[in-house]
Amino acid sequence: MTISTPPPAPAEPQPQQEEEEVLVPHQELPNGTQPMEVVPAEPAATVENQPTEDTPISRFTWTIDNLSRVNTKKLYSETFVVGGYKWRVLIFPRGNNVEFLSMYLDVADSAVLPYGWTRYAQFSLSVVNQIHNKFTIRKETQHQFSARESDWGFTSFMPLSELYNPSRGYLVNDTCVIEAEVAVCKVVDYWSYDSKKETGYVGLKNQGATCYMNSLLQTLYHIPYFRKAVYHMPTTENDMPSGSIPLALQSLFYKLQYNDSSVSTKELTKSFGWDMHDSFMQHDVQELNRVLSEKLEDKMKGTVVEGTIQQLFEGHHMNYIECINVDFKSTRKESFYDLQLDVKGCQDVYASFDKYVEVERLEGDNKYHAEQHGLQDAKKGVLFIDFPPVLQLQLKRFEYDFMRDTMVKINDRYEFPLQLDLDRDDGKYLSPDADRNVRNLYTLHSVLVHSGGVHGGHYYAFIRPTLSDQWFKFDDERVTKEDAKRALEEQYGGEEELPQTNPGLNNTPFKFTKYSNAYMLVYIRESDKDKIICNVDEKDIAEHLRIRLEKDREEKERRKKEKAEAHLYTIIKVARDDDLTAQIGKDIYFDLVDHDKVPSFRIQKQMPFTQFKEEVAKELGIPTQFQRFWLWAKRQNHTYRPNRPLTPQEEALTVGQLKEAANKAHNAELKLFLEVELGLDLKPLTLPDKTREDILLFFKLYDPEKEQLRYVGRLFVKASGRPQDILPKLRKMAGFLQDDDVELYEEIKFEPNVMCEYIDNRIIFRSCQLEDGDIVCFQKSPKPDTADQFRYPDVPSFLVYIRNRQVVHFRSLEKPKEDDFCLEMSKIFTYDEVVEKVAQQLGVDDPSKIRLTSHNCYSQQPKPQPIKYRGVERLLDMLIHYNQTSDILYYEVLDIPLPELQALKTLKVTYHHATKDEVSVHSIRLPKNSTVGDVLSDIKSKVDLSHPDAELRLLEVFYHKIYKIFAPSEKIENINDQYWTLRAEEVPEEEKNLGPFDRLIHVYHFTKDTQNQTNFGEPFFMVIREDETLSSIKERLQKKLKVSDEDFSKWKFAYISLGRPDYFEDSDTVATRFQRNMYGAWEQYLGLEHPDTAPRKAHSANQNRHSFERPVKIYN
Repeated sequence: MTISTPPPAPAEPQPQQEEEEVLVPHQELPNGTQPMEVVPAEPAATVENQPTEDTPISRFTWTIDNLSRVNTKKLYSETFVVGGYKWRVLIFPRGNNVEFLSMYLDVADSAVLPYGWTRYAQFSLSVVNQIHNKFTIRKETQHQFSARESDWGFTSFMPLSELYNPSRGYLVNDTCVIEAEVAVCKVVDYWSYDSKKETGYVGLKNQGATCYMNSLLQTLYHIPYFRKAVYHMPTTENDMPSGSIPLALQSLFYKLQYNDSSVSTKELTKSFGWDMHDSFMQHDVQELNRVLSEKLEDKMKGTVVEGTIQQLFEGHHMNYIECINVDFKSTRKESFYDLQLDVKGCQDVYASFDKYVEVERLEGDNKYHAEQHGLQDAKKGVLFIDFPPVLQLQLKRFEYDFMRDTMVKINDRYEFPLQLDLDRDDGKYLSPDADRNVRNLYTLHSVLVHSGGVHGGHYYAFIRPTLSDQWFKFDDERVTKEDAKRALEEQYGGEEELPQTNPGLNNTPFKFTKYSNAYMLVYIRESDKDKIICNVDEKDIAEHLRIRLEKDREEKERRKKEKAEAHLYTIIKVARDDDLTAQIGKDIYFDLVDHDKVPSFRIQKQMPFTQFKEEVAKELGIPTQFQRFWLWAKRQNHTYRPNRPLTPQEEALTVGQLKEAANKAHNAELKLFLEVELGLDLKPLTLPDKTREDILLFFKLYDPEKEQLRYVGRLFVKASGRPQDILPKLRKMAGFLQDDDVELYEEIKFEPNVMCEYIDNRIIFRSCQLEDGDIVCFQKSPKPDTADQFRYPDVPSFLVYIRNRQVVHFRSLEKPKEDDFCLEMSKIFTYDEVVEKVAQQLGVDDPSKIRLTSHNCYSQQPKPQPIKYRGVERLLDMLIHYNQTSDILYYEVLDIPLPELQALKTLKVTYHHATKDEVSVHSIRLPKNSTVGDVLSDIKSKVDLSHPDAELRLLEVFYHKIYKIFAPSEKIENINDQYWTLRAEEVPEEEKNLGPFDRLIHVYHFTKDTQNQTNFGEPFFMVIREDETLSSIKERLQKKLKVSDEDFSKWKFAYISLGRPDYFEDSDTVATRFQRNMYGAWEQYLGLEHPDTAPRKAHSANQNRHSFERPVKIYN
């Protein structure tokens, strides 16, 4: 055994991938089975498993004698140590149930390591070729070893036939030499990683899809001159960050500068006027940069920092057109805040600038019309008058592919220099008006990266805050130190080639596209860098902002400390009569109090309860001898009421003991009701003793005229007494006359339904089943002649109304984002009551013409299907979406009553005229039991036919293919026109008279590039004869489609089956390719390959997401 330490291996070895190879733990595979031949893409030193620079690495050589005579299934090497860990190599000399040598790296002492152990290693395993070393087979990978996967390697390392063939050089004199090269890497634990401690900087929290914004904000923050200007924007102590963009940005920058942990951007996005939906919508960095710059420029007007955006980012170029043969030149000066540079077709930034200033010749049909000179040959171009101190270059990584009708990402390799000289080649980018005394030499400050594809991905930024050699990666909450290679070369994009596994063999290297690449570059001019990379300290920050944010920081620290010490404290919430008076009839109607709005005390658990009473006395001004505390209890009917007073024994406990003894639900808080008796002078009185005969009742007064419920006090009553005994006291509480009749009701519960029962004044309280904590609602007895005057004449009807009232926001289905009007309704309104209210609001005489659609709480859109006529019983059923309740409904006003409409089937049918290039769309309404024949008859009455006896047919078209011809007898009830296009057309005469050797085939248009084959245009049928050649068919096609000779000469024609094209020659007989009984006629068709030159529709059925993505908007 030999162990040597070679020169350090590359920091990021790449895994290999071969068809025969699979990386798995050495698990013994059952006979006859072979795992899927897939190598997972191994990340090369990603941030989650980034090795440190001092990675221990060693090579171990294992010489195996008499290999062919080894008769054990497994063979282990001796143990060797790398990075303080014990390793060994494991081989299966006859294969792990495969016809290959199986070889793995194994953790030698895995059986005795402590629970939860892990270690990370990059390693290679080799079988040395002892004749020609260049044919040595070497395979690399990396793995996080653990108790579950204590070995890792290659089940199919090399064919056994190769290994045991002496002439191949791997087994010489029955001796095999195996090498293992192991690099043990320390893994950064990002659960405990402290960005501030490790780098001096903190990150930004991602709200859902705001990484694009985070990368831009970090870039702007690390331009100190910009940060200083933001700090100097005038704000006041009365401003709220959520309503002021300057203050929100100041607050964000302050926290980035002084916080020890990652910062939230919620205040800033609220100041933009964004809602949660905006925070989960990924937008474009370039667009946000422009919109934010414009908004800040506007906010800076009239302040001491007016013009900062222009001073930092604004440059100017000159658009010119210069005639060649006459003395005429037209110029126009324009400003820019960033430059969009082409990536496609350009090797680097300089190539993009060359293309930017490239001269275009205006000649031939494209001559320039010069004033007083007519049409002239001319040259057109752009030159730069001046560049800004901070140059923002937006790389055009996304572009529209007209052939594929979609956005695509350009992942081509594109280089950018650390220093950018825009004065190169004697200032070829500069206009004659440019100031040549300004040296346009720039140094790279930041690289914004997009990782992913056109449909989404992740943004992060590499930044040099001080323009030193040290780069930092700002990836949302995480900030890490990075070297220049990761920030520059690895963000060029392009393809990366994996090292060859067997360099001696003439096999093609494996390449893969790098989807992470630079998207935006920020350069700072060398001559301005001292001004821009300036010092920003507390004197630049407004005093009110420092005080506000310092308070916020102290409050955050306080909460953090409270959280850490929470186990030592108990929160006691104390409710009093004052709280009940303040809340009932305003914040709440049911039960007695909202405990979140009552005084709370944070008390050490070890404090005696008697001492807590002294704290209450100090805080509320009620001496301890006048205090009596009641425990609250949650009843089985889900109400929450005072249950019983504390006993002397309980008051002798500590606060913590009392909470544990009294709190069976193990809530974090102890809730108490403080009973205090006040005299006429409002001073506290000594409380009478409570006997078992005494019942504590709480009283609410209802006024049906004002529709008002309020708390008026509490009384002790005797269980053997009657309600009529306390009526004088209640009249006095309410301010009634002593001869006013009074009705009493018990408020029993309100979930899931209100239960409020009449109390008979003559029955004793015990028989009424009243107990401590119960609520009695009372009112004047309504007079017979006034009962109809009030909407809710008694307590039960009012409480039912309160429990079920709901303000509903109604929106027109045509404008689903805008509230049209709001109506207060009851959740138990019937379907008829709801549509009647809506009809009244809209001034519609017939409520049955109102059709409603429910709201989808997840998509924030109308549900696809409207509510059927009387299809739900109550308003509540209309508002519930799964387990969520909405307050939005959409309405339509129909031209006929909904019951009539529901008895009809409505189909949208597109009609294609036989002889004219005309397409019309018709909405067909027919009874549901109608047939396709009825639909065609209805269409006939609405369109121009080529002749009166024309026969129509109805087709089902989807993605430019014909899937079905409907039989005239087919019922229309189950036809779906939401996803399929229904097309009506005349049946051509030639199709009616098919001969025995004629064939009816599908003909579709398509385009094809290196990656995709896409159908487009209108599909159609064509009759071909059995012996007809392509040449003959082409003539008929050209005539039918009215294509010019020039364009038609470029078309190609193919037989396409299951998506694979087989191209025809003119002399080929077309019918021979088409099978007669193939399932799904759309699976074989005559394809016409040519560019899609039709104008693009604003919204097509299968449009790319980026085509209709919401633009970035800052509303405030």
